[in-house]
Amino acid sequence: MELGGPSEGLLALSLALMIFAVALGLKLEHFRFFKEEPQIYLGGVLAQIIGLPLLTLGLCLILNPHPSVALGMIIVACCPGGNVSNLIALFARANTALSVSLTATSSLFAALMTPFSILFWSGLYEPTRNLLTEINLDVVSFLIQTMIILGMPLLLGMLAARFFPKFAEKFQSPLAALGGLALIWIIVSTFVIYWDNFVLLGAALLGLVIVHNALAFLLGYLTGWIARADRPASRALTIEVGIQNSGLALVILITQLDGLGGAGAIAGLWGTWHIIGGLSLVALYRLADKRRTNV
Repeated sequence: MELGGPSEGLLALSLALMIFAVALGLKLEHFRFFKEEPQIYLGGVLAQIIGLPLLTLGLCLILNPHPSVALGMIIVACCPGGNVSNLIALFARANTALSVSLTATSSLFAALMTPFSILFWSGLYEPTRNLLTEINLDVVSFLIQTMIILGMPLLLGMLAARFFPKFAEKFQSPLAALGGLALIWIIVSTFVIYWDNFVLLGAALLGLVIVHNALAFLLGYLTGWIARADRPASRALTIEVGIQNSGLALVILITQLDGLGGAGAIAGLWGTWHIIGGLSLVALYRLADKRRTNV
């Protein structure tokens, strides 16, 4: 890491805090959509786990970005949804219960699936496969360390919620807020660390992030259309698929892959842009609601 950036230990600790806070809030009711509306719930899960990485792979094949940039895109696409999506869903008058349910599910599976997904999808694209070979990535070490970083706080949080419910109820919200501040710190730190990459890649990098994020939102919308979701559920799916945990992507990149320049830059930019994109979507939804009411 470059001088002046946050230490790997602090980054890992910040991520652990975010995941621990999410785990404290996990409840069986978050997964009730599996019984009530399985086609919508499973559609959202599949769109996040398979659809978005597949879309990202196709985008890389078409645009042929720099290998490190492509790796950053793939890692972001393989990460679970972030808590920001739940807040955006609330503002957008979406089905917030479904949004929370999908975030909980993707967070639960992230500990096992995210490291494998990163290696699988990166391996399907030759430039990123070659890049990982060039840096002599120790696959076993990467899998074990990433699973520990993701799995331990998730397990501890779920155990705390199960055996110490009063503690979970009292501290889940403040820890989640602290985790949100940690995410902002990670993103700002990334801009400092990879400022030269931002300047070098410039508008091209921003354009790529905007296109990637817009297609992710479109995938979520199409998932809702295929699943015949109502308007609030369709909005929740659009937002959940379009907003990923870029903080997780950044921590994985910096702690496990030394940032890789363009990869860290695009993950950091994603962390900022998907909030802008999400709030823009909220404005469009609110405008549509207003027009619908006035008709």
